[in-house]
Amino acid sequence: MNENKTKVAKISKKLLRTIGRTNATYKLINEGDKVLIGLSGGKDSLALIHAISHMQRHAPFDFEYEACTINYGMPNEQYIALSEHCREYGIVHKVFETNIFEVSQDAIRPNSSFCSYFSRMRRGALYDYAEQGGFTKVALGHHLDDMVESYFMNMFYNGTMRTLAPIYKTERGFHLIRPLITVRESQTRAFVEENEFVAIGDEACPAMLKDVKAPYARAKTKEWLKEMEKENKNLFKMFQASFANIQDDTFLDSTRWKRDDI
Repeated sequence: MNENKTKVAKISKKLLRTIGRTNATYKLINEGDKVLIGLSGGKDSLALIHAISHMQRHAPFDFEYEACTINYGMPNEQYIALSEHCREYGIVHKVFETNIFEVSQDAIRPNSSFCSYFSRMRRGALYDYAEQGGFTKVALGHHLDDMVESYFMNMFYNGTMRTLAPIYKTERGFHLIRPLITVRESQTRAFVEENEFVAIGDEACPAMLKDVKAPYARAKTKEWLKEMEKENKNLFKMFQASFANIQDDTFLDSTRWKRDDI
């Protein structure tokens, strides 16, 4: 364990309980794991690194972790404040230099949406660093709101029933984990506000420097869910319960039917 921590972030008991139950249910982090945390500096990844830092101090098993920020290679791109934040809280932090922004110049067309493009490139760079460092797990800060939004976006725009798994094995051999997958976005926002952390927003995305469309589908889906939740305060609890209670033989995919009378 890291014994050089000079500060400890305030984390609500509710948030810690939620993350603890998720880790126990899906066995995300275990004895001997070496975990790489994707740290963009946004509210979700900040909540994630501090939650995992707390877990390391209090869990009845030992594991290593490190935070990694992907540098796109944009002009004037700096993460000095983020590195200093990690130093103050005793978190090992690496800024991984890439040429993603340069490579994107030939790929981006005016008026195109490239948030997903940069997301894929950032994920690939993070995987490269994880592979080089011998990490067993890569942790991302997706939360329950992301999971629900992704489900409906896939249904509405791609014609598939798919969302974000809490854990899966990548083609490179290590596992991707999402320790915040049952946490609401409002909880990560509250965590940042309570600690008075300065979170990095969308302005850090390279797509914001280009004449590109905003991520319309996600924004519309988020707004639609927000309006629905006004009418049903338990909406996301029901979504979470549904994702854990899938009766897939009731749909149109005949390969998943289990009836003996067919």
